[in-house]
Amino acid sequence: MSDISYLNLNPPNRVLLAPGPSNLPPRVQRALIAPLVGHLDPYFVQVMEDTVKLLRTVFRTQNNFTIPISGTGSAGMNASFCNFLEPGDVAVIGVNGFFAERMVDNAQRTGAKVVTVPAEWGKIIEPDALEAALKAEKKVKLLALVHVETSTGAMQPLIEAAKLARKYDALLVVDAVSSLGGQELATDDWGIDICYSGSQKCLSAPPGLAPFTASQKAMTVAEKRSTKVASWYFDLSLLATYWVTGRFYHHTAPVLMIYALHEALVLMAEEGLDARIKRHLRNGAALQAGLEAMGLVLHADKNHRASVVTAVRVPQGVEEARVRQGLLNEFGIEIAGGLGQLKGKIWRIGLMGYSSSEENVLRLLMTLEKLLTREGYKVEPNAGVRAALEVFSKK
Repeated sequence: MSDISYLNLNPPNRVLLAPGPSNLPPRVQRALIAPLVGHLDPYFVQVMEDTVKLLRTVFRTQNNFTIPISGTGSAGMNASFCNFLEPGDVAVIGVNGFFAERMVDNAQRTGAKVVTVPAEWGKIIEPDALEAALKAEKKVKLLALVHVETSTGAMQPLIEAAKLARKYDALLVVDAVSSLGGQELATDDWGIDICYSGSQKCLSAPPGLAPFTASQKAMTVAEKRSTKVASWYFDLSLLATYWVTGRFYHHTAPVLMIYALHEALVLMAEEGLDARIKRHLRNGAALQAGLEAMGLVLHADKNHRASVVTAVRVPQGVEEARVRQGLLNEFGIEIAGGLGQLKGKIWRIGLMGYSSSEENVLRLLMTLEKLLTREGYKVEPNAGVRAALEVFSKK
């Protein structure tokens, strides 16, 4: 008899209201148990082609190079910097949160000179500050920004940044990990050159794929590199031989994951992208109205709050982790705490994809009220729910 102990795999059902992953729609869940075929099977090739078309729709792009990279959203980030930066290049990066700092780390590892444009966490990077940084350098190769900063709930305007990138002949890289499929994002119309996301947030597929798109301008820049891309796995020219220019073997694609992403994108197409974005806007507005009616303070700047991620400050005297643990252990609801300099100071609530619903907004507000009251925080009974219902009552 073996004395090795192991976990009996029987995960609990959770309501996932952290900023990712989101709950899976039943059809996406079923896609994960569909029959496995080979990654060069003719049927799977059809799935690949269909998935790419659907990704172009959600990115709002006609870019030929639009694929799901095998890896999480961070894989998309890594690919964005290692393919387009070389030693000696200059990158300007707006830094107003935890994931913007990760962009800096990625860019520095390429040997490029990185110029940061800082802002308070929860604020946006102002266009004047971006232009000053671009103007100060002789030649900037790349300008990078996070669209929705998952660590703060702030949403960065991108249209003006895209104009600045064109003015100074820089490639614009956008982190849309938390925004794709939940907030308005128009890759072609706005002039975004490189954009990456993650499968597990507003798309409501399992974590493990990084939807990615790059313009022809960006791909031409990559083709003119004087050095090899440091990462063999994330070399876009090699990935293109499997996804874009043919079906040459590069790596064994995660077939079931791509089934699931395909199904998630089909669901999005059936709902309609505009309708989906409006759903996220409405649910986000209801949640934020409810939280403020409870006397809580939202962290992100009022004029630049995302709908899909809400950061709320922990009231004085309330034990941040104990409230989160109570939500999880007693009510099966997951939210997240703060990251980096905001650790222990905020809660982060995600309303993403399948998890973004009226039911979940009301459920969270009711249970949060109970736990805050237990902590000694005074809340007018049902104030949050009433405020949210008022938002939902408006057409």
